Amino acid sequence: MPPRSYPTARQRRLGAELRKLREKAGLSGSQVAAYLGGERAQVSHIESGRYGISAERVRRLAAHYSATDKHLIDALAAIADERSKGWWEEYRGILSPGFLDLSELEHHATYLRAVQMLHVPGIFQTAEYAREVMSNSVSSLPALPAAELKARVEHRLRRREIFDRPAPPTFEAFIHEAALRMRYCEPATMREQLDFLSDMSAFPTVTIRVIPFDSRITSSVHSLLYAGGPIPQLDTVQIDSAFDAGFLDAEAQLLRYRALLDSVAEIALDADESSKFIRQIAKEL
Repeated sequence: MPPRSYPTARQRRLGAELRKLREKAGLSGSQVAAYLGGERAQVSHIESGRYGISAERVRRLAAHYSATDKHLIDALAAIADERSKGWWEEYRGILSPGFLDLSELEHHATYLRAVQMLHVPGIFQTAEYAREVMSNSVSSLPALPAAELKARVEHRLRRREIFDRPAPPTFEAFIHEAALRMRYCEPATMREQLDFLSDMSAFPTVTIRVIPFDSRITSSVHSLLYAGGPIPQLDTVQIDSAFDAGFLDAEAQLLRYRALLDSVAEIALDADESSKFIRQIAKEL
């Protein structure tokens, strides 16, 4: 089977975790290739996510690496065992891989926490608001073709399917007041968006909290999504920007962003106050 041309972020993460285990064991790629009875390139492809790997082989490698973290090994084996394709695969070749990686990340997350400074979080956007934000984004210059804009909006709305599952993940969103007052669209569209945001806050696993202008905030706070994995070592941070979306998973980075989210939680309004705050802004439009 030829190597994957474009492994997903999740496939790359599995390979990266296997590389960490190998390096911790003090083994070279050539040594592992000899153990597997293959060539060095095979190990390189596995660790880059370009080759698939079975759960049995994950456990075999873990034993060879003398890895003792049973929870991590079980989690990696479970990732290796995944065979079904998610709904986002319908958009492969239509949207850039970053869109697909984000929906895959949300789909597999055990919980989600987000900070948005300038926009309503994508997963909570209405179709009209999303269309206006995407149409007016500097990253979309020149203007997006109508077919791609339609696909982007549709994909963004379908991300909410995670809340339709029997056991949906919890989602805690911290939204700055600026994002609620920015005029990306006509007042009627923005009012509809704010009303929908209020409705979503009533969903059992969704918590929406507003960071008001008068809260003292540090310059290090920026838009991000924190996705909890099956174990803390497999958590992921997605950094949101106008031009790209990056994924971080180093232990030190995860610790830093957990602390940042906790600091934001200390200055944000509680859920009830936030709901009233959002409805008041909607009335002012």
